[in-house]
Amino acid sequence: MIFEFLSAGLDVFLSPLALGLTFAGIIIGLIVGAMPGLGPLMGIILLLPVAIGLPPVPAMGFLIAIFVGGSCGGSISAILLRIPGTPLAAATLFDGYPMAQKGRASDAIGIAITSSAIGGLIGGVVLVFCAPILASFAANFAPPEYAMLAIMGLFAIAVISGGSIIKGLLAGSFGLLIATIGTDSFSTGLRFTFGSNNLLNGFHIVAVVVGLFAISEMAAQMTKRDLLKIPDVKVARPGLHTIGLTLKHYGNLIRSSAIGTFFGAIPGAGGVISSFTSYAVAKASAKPGENYGEGAEGGVVATEAANNATVGGTLVPTLSLGIPGDASSAMLLGALLILGFIPGPAMFENNPDVVGGIFMVYLASNVFLLIAGILATPIFVYILRIPKVYLIPSILLLCSIGTFALQASVFDLQIMLIFGLIGILFRAADYPLAPVVIGMILGPILEANFRRSLLISRDGYWIFLDRPVSGTLVAINALLLAAMVYLTIKRMRGSKKSDLAKAMSAEE
Repeated sequence: MIFEFLSAGLDVFLSPLALGLTFAGIIIGLIVGAMPGLGPLMGIILLLPVAIGLPPVPAMGFLIAIFVGGSCGGSISAILLRIPGTPLAAATLFDGYPMAQKGRASDAIGIAITSSAIGGLIGGVVLVFCAPILASFAANFAPPEYAMLAIMGLFAIAVISGGSIIKGLLAGSFGLLIATIGTDSFSTGLRFTFGSNNLLNGFHIVAVVVGLFAISEMAAQMTKRDLLKIPDVKVARPGLHTIGLTLKHYGNLIRSSAIGTFFGAIPGAGGVISSFTSYAVAKASAKPGENYGEGAEGGVVATEAANNATVGGTLVPTLSLGIPGDASSAMLLGALLILGFIPGPAMFENNPDVVGGIFMVYLASNVFLLIAGILATPIFVYILRIPKVYLIPSILLLCSIGTFALQASVFDLQIMLIFGLIGILFRAADYPLAPVVIGMILGPILEANFRRSLLISRDGYWIFLDRPVSGTLVAINALLLAAMVYLTIKRMRGSKKSDLAKAMSAEE
């Protein structure tokens, strides 16, 4: 079955358009990943309007390659500037920057790129073998199972997204509310349109996401005082010998890749948790003489292998169940929906060429990452020297052009600006943005399947408990809810203790 998907996707993957766009996506991903404040999510958002006008496999290859390249690119600025280009590369600082301080910047970048490529390939093997099996299992799912899966995705992201769980749930609920705007697919009634024809189809997801993430991020960058600063970066040229340096740590490489794939497959966990966990495990397993935190090669191997393996793990539930693991995979899911494909068992059954093509472009992305990363690193270093005063207007212009080009609609530009303001307010109040996007994507899935379940049920809500798989998912959701309550109470008690300790120290 697995080889059938790969063979079906081979023809569409081997087209010059798919190969060229995949390689271009890697270059773009490395650039946006290396530039602090951007990252793979921003790259996907900016270029989504371009991708949705392409054939499905080249389009997904382009976006997935940006995801792969961006997940690795943050290590370049982390090693050279001590500023992680993305949160994924935060743990790479521990040993990558000390290596650069010792005159081994090129080795550190080469090890980071090689580890990312190999970790991504290991995650890709898991994706190729596990996604069809999971989709085959889910082929017997009915509306009750899909409804409970959607709820589980929302709960899981709220639990593990970091910060306040209550804020995560509120942000997800806001996304669900946005998803209800427009024409009701069941009754054809109008909901929250307020007489406006522009709202008959709801908000376009690209306009919402560009506003929430890109506009609000650029506004945050403009408030900083480094707009005219030109970073002093030395050119580093990693050599092919860094592949050998990486393979010396093969045990660490495989273990960290496995950890990254595991956390990637859990909705809401993501690369930050996997990279820090892998670093902690590698440090605990270190041999005498491996001084982690002082420029150890194994530290860079652990963090970079884990965060790129996470990409493959994240795509497993995204493709097989239609449940995105993080904000970037949510955008990939949104791209598939815009292209006319519904991720899940139906896509595996009806479009094996598209599924196989996605598998192939993901594996190829990691091979291209190794080639482009080692050969083109000096280019990325020069790009790091661009002051933000030139970069920010360029990104805002791209946002506006891309959003308008979706439907040639000024209304989409207005929505982009409105959600840009909402994103600024969310950031100011420390509310996470990712649950909003997840809620907006999972909202229609949850609503449609919940209502279908009740329509076919003779016993009302008992249909969710009568079916074994649905009942199991209900139990998992109950455990997630209990975990949210427990963690919320624990954090409240912790904050009260810290406030009491501060008050006592102030009195003394």
